[in-house]
Amino acid sequence: MMEILSKIIDKLSAFFAARKGLLPLLGIGMVILNFLLPLLTQHFIATSDLFLHLGIIVAVLGIMLAWAL
Repeated sequence: MMEILSKIIDKLSAFFAARKGLLPLLGIGMVILNFLLPLLTQHFIATSDLFLHLGIIVAVLGIMLAWAL
């Protein structure tokens, strides 16, 4: 199990090392989606600001990962 997890982490590290701005861009896209979603619908996801919180977390983790790599 640990070997599989180690291989997955190695592959993810190699993938994101070449694409350092992908996670912050994805996070920014989620924040923009959170802004637009309430204009289109009144669903639970739109009123809970789910994409705002996830987008900020993804963007911050992406910046930290890009800095480490």
